[in-house]
Amino acid sequence: MKAETRERIEALDEMTVAELREEYARVWGEPTRSRHKRYLQKRIAWGLQANDEGGLSERALRRAEELANEADLRLLAPRGRRSEVRPFRPPKPQRDPRLPMPGTVLTREYKGTTVAVTVLDEGFEYRGEVYRSLSSIAKKVTGSHWNGFHFFGLDKETTR
Repeated sequence: MKAETRERIEALDEMTVAELREEYARVWGEPTRSRHKRYLQKRIAWGLQANDEGGLSERALRRAEELANEADLRLLAPRGRRSEVRPFRPPKPQRDPRLPMPGTVLTREYKGTTVAVTVLDEGFEYRGEVYRSLSSIAKKVTGSHWNGFHFFGLDKETTR
């Protein structure tokens, strides 16, 4: 690599993003939308080295062109009937492994009262109402925020 090219590459570390964008335009002959300093430094350095050493060989350029011509590139999405296109449905979340099987009744003594909660497939039942989380039930019972798993003792290691 020429000494002049090496000096220009070393000078990139001292440049601001605005200066790097100007240098990019000089090296590549077109402006950039990037404001990522490290990316601009790498891209400019590569361009300077390619200009200095001649870039890719003719053989490599021909091979790249052959590969591009042979590639079966799709430019448009395939056409099909509307019924063939299925809407995206996110996967159903996994059930928390700390929870017991649906139908299990969790009990806890709190200030002389027994709190009984039934585990459902989707949520928890407490006093005839369905709640989305154990924490919301614990808050209803105590009046302050609790971690539901901790309140009902489900955060401890259990043998199943």
